[in-house]
Amino acid sequence: MAKYKQKKQEASEAPAASGKMSRKEFEKELAKLQVELTRLQTWVQAKGARVIVVFEGRDTAGKGGVISRITARTSPRVYRHVALPAPSDREKTQVYIQRYIAQFPAAGEIILFDRSWYNRAGVERVMGFCTDEQYERFLALAPAVERETIVKNGVILRKYFLDVSQDEQRRRFEARINDPVKHWKLSPMDTESVRRWWDYTAAYQRMIEATHTPEAPWHIVPADDKRRARLNLIRHLLDSIPYKKVDIDLPKIPKTQPRPKGATEGLRAGQPIPSHY
Repeated sequence: MAKYKQKKQEASEAPAASGKMSRKEFEKELAKLQVELTRLQTWVQAKGARVIVVFEGRDTAGKGGVISRITARTSPRVYRHVALPAPSDREKTQVYIQRYIAQFPAAGEIILFDRSWYNRAGVERVMGFCTDEQYERFLALAPAVERETIVKNGVILRKYFLDVSQDEQRRRFEARINDPVKHWKLSPMDTESVRRWWDYTAAYQRMIEATHTPEAPWHIVPADDKRRARLNLIRHLLDSIPYKKVDIDLPKIPKTQPRPKGATEGLRAGQPIPSHY
């Protein structure tokens, strides 16, 4: 663990890399980080810690991609991916942050918010889904709520904003249009962000300026290079939490019970699926 921490410190002091990172190199580095994510998981469970990680950013910036790399080798009972849909008619009448608080972690949980209460300062502001009064009130109250309700209650809070350039966002939208497996990622609301690029720029700048505090700072992730963005974000998250490796008692595989007389290995009931591959 100490050796890993030393390597992380050396990497943080190294100059920024240039050139495209190969998939092989990316997968190699990601595998190391995923081991550490499982160690963080075990520590959170052992200590009863509570963690909230907020992922915000421009459309196509890669929020879902980095979250999927975090959850790929971890327990869904510890790392919970929360991506709330548009509020229902009932939820629209609640206190704004109420439906997000319902998702906050209990002991031993890490909540990954794929967009969060900051929708009010982003899409709701730009698209006119909230009033000016609601918007200003949110910016005034969000830092206090994060400080008093989250941080001072012992919850570890990390906020990341993934940023991409205008040209890269357009390129990624075009790739989604041309790839059938990515069509589900497209919506009129998302593509509107291309037309309203500068409206979103102004909204995000105001949001970060108003809610970047010592207790809950924003961490900006340059994300034109997806692979480096994913690795850098995960490494920063690990660096920022003072977890330690927790020894666990691994189970031993027992001997199989004796085979009953007349028992067969295969299942006799049911219908096997066709073997196409």
